[in-house]
Amino acid sequence: MLGGFPTSIRAGLLGAFPSVNIGITDDTIEIVAFAPDIHPAELEVAIDRGLLTISGERERAPAPRDGLRTYTQERVFGSFRRVLELPQTADPDAVDARYSNGCLTVSVGKRDASKPRAIAIQ
Repeated sequence: MLGGFPTSIRAGLLGAFPSVNIGITDDTIEIVAFAPDIHPAELEVAIDRGLLTISGERERAPAPRDGLRTYTQERVFGSFRRVLELPQTADPDAVDARYSNGCLTVSVGKRDASKPRAIAIQ
């Protein structure tokens, strides 16, 4: 009747996982993916043909005590893959990724030709 249960985090009814914020500076494109309780070794970040892919696996949370039957569970688990299209100004050779306090921050540099510059008037 409801179409069954989702087979992965990405297919969940609550939306894509992990949630992301994306912003830009004059020099970079900044992506922050909110992925708490995931060990950095379980995350993979790749760029190919203008697409940034964040993938990994989130383990099931241990039951708080024996005999507890779950009534509802909002913490998602399982494998996930999030694909984001980068703007044409992105430089795939200038990427830095770091994980801290449950947030994966990916900084993608911009191509020099796309950066703002002042033009001298003669």
